[in-house]
Amino acid sequence: MGRRMKLKIAYHGESFHGWQQQRGQRTVQGELHNALATLFRGHRISVVGAGRTDTGVHAAGQVAHLDAPGSIPPEALVRGLNSRLPRQIRVLSASPVAETFHARKSALGKLYTYRARWCEPKLPWLEQRSAAVKKISNSAGLSAALDLFMGRHDWASFTVPDPGTESTTRTIFRVRLRHRSEGIDLDFFGEGFLRYQVRRMVGALLEVGLGERDEDNLKDLINNPRPGAPIRTAPAHGLCLEHVYYRSCPAVTRVQKSKKSSARLP
Repeated sequence: MGRRMKLKIAYHGESFHGWQQQRGQRTVQGELHNALATLFRGHRISVVGAGRTDTGVHAAGQVAHLDAPGSIPPEALVRGLNSRLPRQIRVLSASPVAETFHARKSALGKLYTYRARWCEPKLPWLEQRSAAVKKISNSAGLSAALDLFMGRHDWASFTVPDPGTESTTRTIFRVRLRHRSEGIDLDFFGEGFLRYQVRRMVGALLEVGLGERDEDNLKDLINNPRPGAPIRTAPAHGLCLEHVYYRSCPAVTRVQKSKKSSARLP
């Protein structure tokens, strides 16, 4: 008798062609499948992730589920997978969940952080998780533009055509700017995001900060969505999936009850 297990996973995305398994490509999901195939010999086990991260994008809190055969203890599952996975992927925890739990469909919200730096980071390994950009000259304009990204909108201008996507409408609860000594961090907290959406939103905000795009133009991109709009796509290695929220998380419960875009980021 098997049981469904929820995994929390961290990975350095630079080594992988994204999360989703693809033939002939090294992916995070593919490496997990390989590890499970050796751990549970004779069983074909599929891992379902909370979302697809693109090539080069990192994760500190990706969530996935799998149906494990037998009654393997969670701690043994973590040890078994980590001993078989490449060092760029770590399973942080495993816990049994109800059969109705689905890593993607049960998720209520996701938090992404984009780290943009115009000075060399003080710690050498931070450079691997941040993107080098030009120093912004219009910080006030960038800050004012953040409010435009909150709420429920059609984000077609900020994604690319994807046959598997039925709707390009999503709700973003909050966007937050944090100043760092070497640059800025941008947090995006929403119910879900489209392919390249966060990176293109970052690209548009950086264009505002550099004086290359004004607020009216940004409003037009949102109010008149058009796929393929000319927007800079920020480099992938500055983006990290920080956390996925589910119904048991108080922070998301507050957002769901209030329906306010001003809810605090966790």
